[in-house]
Amino acid sequence: MVDDAHTQLTRWQRDRRAFIEHRLFWHGSIGLADLMSVMEISRAQASKDINAYIADHPNHLFYDKSERTYVMGSGFTPHYIVIDAAEHLESLSAVANGAPVANADWIIDPPDILRLSLPARGLDPVVVRTVLHACTGKRGLEISYQSMSAETPSRREIEPHALAHDGFRWHARAFCLKDQVFKDFVLSRMMEATPAGPATSAPEQDHAWSETITLQIAAHPDLSAGQRRITELDYGMADGVAELVVRKCMLFYNLKRLGLDTCPATRAPQDQQIVLRNADEVFAAMGRKAP
Repeated sequence: MVDDAHTQLTRWQRDRRAFIEHRLFWHGSIGLADLMSVMEISRAQASKDINAYIADHPNHLFYDKSERTYVMGSGFTPHYIVIDAAEHLESLSAVANGAPVANADWIIDPPDILRLSLPARGLDPVVVRTVLHACTGKRGLEISYQSMSAETPSRREIEPHALAHDGFRWHARAFCLKDQVFKDFVLSRMMEATPAGPATSAPEQDHAWSETITLQIAAHPDLSAGQRRITELDYGMADGVAELVVRKCMLFYNLKRLGLDTCPATRAPQDQQIVLRNADEVFAAMGRKAP
């Protein structure tokens, strides 16, 4: 957890200490040249930063004379960054694929990384910008929207207040003036978007956006004992259960992504490794019976 005890440090000092900890934890060592290059400071300033860090946090790092560099000590605990393995892997993946990522120059020696090849979504930058402005400005929009139920685009009046991503597509969460309900509009299906008047709805009225439900996920009971242990490790389960808090408007997408939207018996246990323990409660939240 980030330490709040060093508010007397300047922003630049905290940034340099964050870099020291990041490089120490993920790479195991840091040299003065690393600080000089990445943080664009002099050798004297880099040395001063390292020594000040050691003075404030003894046993966090020490100078290895044989390697001629500073290495992580046995007492290392992060004070200026949050160690998040999933976030770091996402950064590594972004760097490997040439995508922009914050503090990309903090990362060195990334391994080769592959991700699924997925088709690019046809997002119109002007439409996305217009939707973003409507969300922040509490404005309505008139859009030309191509739905799956119609052969040609139709005109809609909507009042977007947020965005959501289902793992594949971006949606605008918006009040539909025609249907008088809050629903999702796929951004790539918006042909045009034109600003309209002030929004008449309020985000607080979107109960499916603000209310949550907890999914109780467990290993498939028909797996072997060893397979259940592996599944519990894969999903970070505690006492055989992983709990996932989901907003109700994202419930359908979460269930579909996890393969929990159909009866567990339709797939082999080795393929559908998890089941929903509170299926009746979850599906009732969507006005449906559990499959």
